[in-house]
Amino acid sequence: MERRIRILTVDDHPVVRDGLDMILAAQPDMTPVAQAGDFAEAIRLFRKHQPDVTLMDHRLPGATGTDAVISIRGEFPRARIVMLTTSEGDVEIQKALSAGVSAYVLKSVPRDELLEVIRKVHLGHRCIPAGVATKVAEFMGSESLTPREAQILLLMRDGLRNKQIASNLAISETTVSFHIKNVVEKLQAGDRTHAVTIALRRGLLQI
Repeated sequence: MERRIRILTVDDHPVVRDGLDMILAAQPDMTPVAQAGDFAEAIRLFRKHQPDVTLMDHRLPGATGTDAVISIRGEFPRARIVMLTTSEGDVEIQKALSAGVSAYVLKSVPRDELLEVIRKVHLGHRCIPAGVATKVAEFMGSESLTPREAQILLLMRDGLRNKQIASNLAISETTVSFHIKNVVEKLQAGDRTHAVTIALRRGLLQI
């Protein structure tokens, strides 16, 4: 019998990690080797076990799964990592793909489909489910926000009005209004509140 696929699971919820490990351990060709609950532990355990495949959640305490992917692949360029997450914003997906994940899979995926993705990734394939690819394609080519626009969007999310934003950034209210107008247009929103909602959904803002 061929050697089993050794898998590291990274998720901040113990119940999720345990559930995944139970599913993996029941497969004749897989074996869970370790669990990590945060960024630092993920890096430490990857170095220790150097698994064949890593299941990585996007939302981790103190950092993102994408940050962990960048760190791991910076040290182990051949690392095969599956982003397994509830985060379905196109910006988050694009960042993860750029970081070098082998697959981006939502946690709503059927069990057998996830297992098939793990097997394909272990063989060196890249797996991007149709639903995930569609989300990325939907906003392909859309104009990105400037650093200042992103900064103002964050303050809008926090409930600051134009005068407060102007004071916070030491710029005029007229300039703030100009930037907000651009943000609303770029996100194809109806107003500033709608712009924040769209930004959260797409992963431009972290909750």
